[in-house]
Amino acid sequence: MDNVLIVVEDLDAAVAFFVELGLELEGRGPIEGRWAERVIGLSGVRQEVAMLRIPGGVGGIELAMFHTPKAISAEPKVAPANTLGIRRVMFVVDDIEDVIARLRPHGAELVGTLEQYEDSYRLCYVRGPEGIIVALAQQLG
Repeated sequence: MDNVLIVVEDLDAAVAFFVELGLELEGRGPIEGRWAERVIGLSGVRQEVAMLRIPGGVGGIELAMFHTPKAISAEPKVAPANTLGIRRVMFVVDDIEDVIARLRPHGAELVGTLEQYEDSYRLCYVRGPEGIIVALAQQLG
């Protein structure tokens, strides 16, 4: 897998959130033109995208902010974890409490609680800018 696309209204806030999570900004710029319209099946496409990569990994997150056509908001805007569709992306972290603390100034809130699964993992869901949910997992032992 190369990347997962997340459409956002505030590209700066979303980039800052994922950079704080540990991803690296690979590039950022405009996307428009007939080729883009044909690929995604929309007319009049003008967007700004930011590509973020997992350090030392192959996958990443693509963030897109549409200028035209205007992005359509899903309902409810802050969807619960059981809403149909892509709900979250999971990241393995070294120190889960440190990551949560660093994400809070970027608007992050725990969805539920930080829990431990047997002697294997500490896990939680964090809701970031625009309702984006990321799961965090810290392997134990």
